[in-house]
Amino acid sequence: MPHDVDHNAILDKLAAARGGVRNVFGSIDPRRSAHLIVDMQNGFMEEGAPVEVPAARGVVEQINAISRAMRAAGGLNIFLRYTTPDDWDTAWTVFWDRMGVAAADHRAAFTPGAHYHDLWDTLDVADGDIIVDKHRFSGFTHGTSTLPQVLEDRSIDTVIISGTLTNCCCESTARDAMQNNYRVIMAADANAALSDEEHAATLHILAMVFADLRSSDELVEMLNREKTAA
Repeated sequence: MPHDVDHNAILDKLAAARGGVRNVFGSIDPRRSAHLIVDMQNGFMEEGAPVEVPAARGVVEQINAISRAMRAAGGLNIFLRYTTPDDWDTAWTVFWDRMGVAAADHRAAFTPGAHYHDLWDTLDVADGDIIVDKHRFSGFTHGTSTLPQVLEDRSIDTVIISGTLTNCCCESTARDAMQNNYRVIMAADANAALSDEEHAATLHILAMVFADLRSSDELVEMLNREKTAA
């Protein structure tokens, strides 16, 4: 099941303090939009996985619905995979220090070719979708992912973010996207954290400055509307 968090209550609270404004972006141009599906890999999804996020198994249906609508409307789906870098022992030593005793298992799990590195098998991945490996939490961290170039090459200006963890890789990607001048929409019921409290707090923080909040149903409706208009 998705998190038991009412994103509309978050928007209502914020709107009261900012002149009634709930969300900034009233429409989506699919031709200039990308759905970023963050880290929906076996290593985050399976029971007993190194970084298991149980709630992530409950948002696959919502993610797939957005992916299908985006594809049908002429937009782009990009599946981001957290990937252990080849230079892990020199490039990001602070992270491995913070991981402590779990570092070795984490490195092995997300090495290309490992089972845990693979995308979850019930994700809707189709021809025309793109898979991008990233070596940091954010797909926008300089020099650690081809995501910025993929978006620039296609004149993308809007990103919809789904996946896991809401308060780690999804949040990091959303913050960086907005600071790189992308319009950011968080799919509120298609992101997953380790608790409702962490999920809700992150959505609230992002909605203050960084992103709009929309449900998967709202996003599908917006994309279908643009498809019909075209």
